[in-house]
Parts: sequence; C-alpha cells; structure tokens
Amino acid sequence: MIRRIRMVVIRNIGELVVVPPGPVGGRSMRTVDRIPSAAVVIDEGRIVWFGPEADLNAPSGCESIDARGGCVAPGLIDCHTHTVFAGTREAEFVQRIEGTSYAQIAQAGGGIRVTVDAVRRASVEDLVELALPRLARMLHNGVTTVEIKSGYGLTVADEIKMLEAVRRLRTLQPIELVATYLAAHTTPAEFDGRSDAYLDTVFDDKVLARIRDEELAEFCDVFCETTAFTIEQSRRVLAAAKRFGLRAKLHADQITQIGASVLAGEVGATSADHLEKIDDAGIAAMKRARCVAVLLPACSWFLGVAQPPARRLLDADLPVAVATDYNPGSSMVESLPLVMAIACTQMRMTPIEAVVAVTANAAAAVSRHDRLGAVRVGMQADLVVLDVPTVERWVYEPGRNCVRNVLKGGRVEHERERSND
Repeated sequence: MIRRIRMVVIRNIGELVVVPPGPVGGRSMRTVDRIPSAAVVIDEGRIVWFGPEADLNAPSGCESIDARGGCVAPGLIDCHTHTVFAGTREAEFVQRIEGTSYAQIAQAGGGIRVTVDAVRRASVEDLVELALPRLARMLHNGVTTVEIKSGYGLTVADEIKMLEAVRRLRTLQPIELVATYLAAHTTPAEFDGRSDAYLDTVFDDKVLARIRDEELAEFCDVFCETTAFTIEQSRRVLAAAKRFGLRAKLHADQITQIGASVLAGEVGATSADHLEKIDDAGIAAMKRARCVAVLLPACSWFLGVAQPPARRLLDADLPVAVATDYNPGSSMVESLPLVMAIACTQMRMTPIEAVVAVTANAAAAVSRHDRLGAVRVGMQADLVVLDVPTVERWVYEPGRNCVRNVLKGGRVEHERERSND
C-alpha cells in the first residue's frame, strides 16, 4: 500500500541512527550518534525536527507512523549498479564454480560480451520492463536512491538506449536514479585490437553533447584495467567527458595495480570503485582529492576472490562507501542489506560503519550528500523503518527482510503489511 502524505510524525522509534552528512571519514564512521525512544517530524518532504519522543511537541493534524520500537535510519543508497541489462549468465556462474576464471571465460567469448549481445537485441521498452521488478525489490529492501551505469551496449545507439531506459524508469517508480555513462567498459568484438578507434566513436563531441543536452547522464565512468583501458586512455576519456559536464568515476584497481586509483585522485574523481588492489600511492591520492572509496564486497564474494582492504582504507580516514555492483556477471546481488552483512563478515566493517557506507558516503559518491543520506534538519526525509531495534540486529539477520516502511521525500513508498511481519 502506498500513502501520499504531507506532514508526518514517526513515533515510538526504538533507536534513531543520526548519520551525519557525508562524506564521513573512515575514522569517524563508527562514532555515529543514536537516540533511543525517538521521534522524527517531516514536513514538505524534509526533516524538520528529531529527538527524544519525550521532547516531541507534535503539530496538530499530523499523520503518524508507529515504528513499534523499530530502528530508523536514512534510506539506503546503492551507488554502483548495472541494473539495466538483458539476458542471464548462469552458465558462467557454474563454470567459475568448476574452476574456470572470469578472465578465461571472457577470453572464450563470454563475460560482458554475452550481456552486450542481449542488450543490443533489446528495445528501450524491454530494458525498462526487465529493470522495474529489480528496482521494486531494491525499494522493499530499503533502497531509495540507485546509481545505474550504461556499458552493455558498446555502440553509440545502444549506450544511448540504456541511458534512455534509465530516464524512462525515473517516471515509473519512486527510487531516485542517477545515470552514469560507462561506454568505456570494454572494447566490443568489432573493434578488437582498435580500442582507441572505439573510444573515438563513443566519446565523440556530438555524442557527449547529446548526453549533456538531453540530461541523459551525470557521471562518466571508465574501467581502467589491463583487460580494459589504459591509464592514458582513461585520462583522455574522462577529460573529454568533463568538457561536457560529466563528472568522473573509475572502476579502479580491481584485478591489477596499474595506477587507476592515483588517476582518480589526479582527475578529482567523485569516486573510485572496487579497489581490491589499491596501494599506498592510491590511498594518498584519493585522500588528497577527497575521492570516495566505493567497495563492492558482493562482487568479490560472488567471484570467490579476495575482498578490498576495507580496514586499511578506514584507518587511512578515507570516506568509504559500499554498493552492490548489481550486474549479471560478477554480482547478481540486488540486496544492499545483504551486502552490508558481507561487508561486516568478510571485510570486518562494523554494522554502524556499514550503515554510514550505504547512506552518507554513498550519497557523496553520487554527489547528493547535500540533501540525502543523513538525519539532519533540512535534509530530505528518505528514511527506512525497521522491524528490529538496532542496526546491529539488522545486519545480524541478513537472511530476511527487516524493512517495514520506506519513505522517499517524506512519502511512504513501501509499507509491509502487518500480517507479513
């Protein structure tokens, strides 16, 4: 059931997690204030008051949500996904279990190119129809904002088609969507051995001008890796995109260490994502640039490889975010709460650090930390109401959905029926 409301009070909150606005440095991520027996007042989609419920002076005529002793936290932000795609790759999943590496699968014609073929055959309408139920499930898990990358079309027309699907999806469901142009994901088969020529086509000035003029994307991402694009190519791509207003992101240091995280710092990237192989130089460069470190623990878990060094990044005081990397090849994981649990069990993040990573710092990774990802007066009222009393209990129970209500801009966009509690 969806209810549209103007002014509301959330009462009987067991614990309100007062996440500060991002970016939050790693050493501060575990010291977030919490208010027991709390309440929140929302007006015109914004938080106008919060504190102990004993101090609440509720305005007359407010509608009320009873948290029933549950924890309340900011709405979750999945700041690195590939949610718009077609086709499936479960055969590769079995191949990896049997010992074939991701690189070997790609060399044999599998991997990203399988998804590229499916996306090229799909229409905008097909991509929208496939993505809608994925986003609905994300919403039910407490997610209120999702970044979606292109990168499975690898022609101008098909990359634009993916971005048009994202634009269409904004009008059909309540999650806020952030679009990223990732044409520099890999070199398509028709350009084998001619990666520079491929980049010339998808980063032509006319293409970038269209993306800007039609507001199809806010960010440009590049997979900077030995199997994808070099440091020099990545720098060229990001410089071209910057001229047309697209802010920089990088897939960095995932498989090998070639200096991608250093490049992220040098170009002032909003985020560098993956970072499994990050080194001291990369950490220093990202810290100087206040670049958000986006870790993708479900990807390493899904592939069965080593996790990023989260504690090292936290101790260096980098703002660390966590995301699903939801995609059909290396992380078929839609649930951000599950990824929070993986971050805790596999990367040794604490539950409260994981919450900050998917709220305040994830907001910073998509340049929305001025209004999203925090509990502060004046911030947008994107909130989740849980049926457990603390975030520790939430992460402790990754096998079930603990989300009771999801509010986006003060509107209840998901409400689990009491009978299902």
